[in-house]
Amino acid sequence: MTEEHVDSLIPYDDVVQEALRAVVGRVLGDVARDGLPGDHHFYITFKTQAPGVAIPQHLHERFPDEMTIVLQHKYWDLKVEAEHFEVGLSFSQIPSHLFIPYSAITAFVDPAVDFALQFHVDAGESEPEPHEEAGNDGPTVVVEDGSNVVSVDFGRKK
Repeated sequence: MTEEHVDSLIPYDDVVQEALRAVVGRVLGDVARDGLPGDHHFYITFKTQAPGVAIPQHLHERFPDEMTIVLQHKYWDLKVEAEHFEVGLSFSQIPSHLFIPYSAITAFVDPAVDFALQFHVDAGESEPEPHEEAGNDGPTVVVEDGSNVVSVDFGRKK
């Protein structure tokens, strides 16, 4: 007896992606209200060309595809809404305002507790292009194998 692949009529991958992005929004909302607790800090990677992303031109030039920001010591005006967040960060001592829809996020990491979420953004891409970190206020993140990494990629068909 052979197994046949059956396409689901329920968009499970979209539902799971939306729910996990809501986790990011909730955590950022708590931080906007109460500040970062303990040693928690976040590395947030996002697609700079995704719809709705608004970052300064000098950052678009430096990060034409994808960028990682750090929310730890030096950030300000964190505003969290249902579909996006906004934050002020400094890059090479230039203050910058970033507007990032949750749908643009490809990874969210809290290295203090080895927690990470990875998101599938576009079915046409197999791997994100290599990119340098924005270097706003933190070191490179290394998430060890065996950590609490949740990767969601159902290989969605369009």
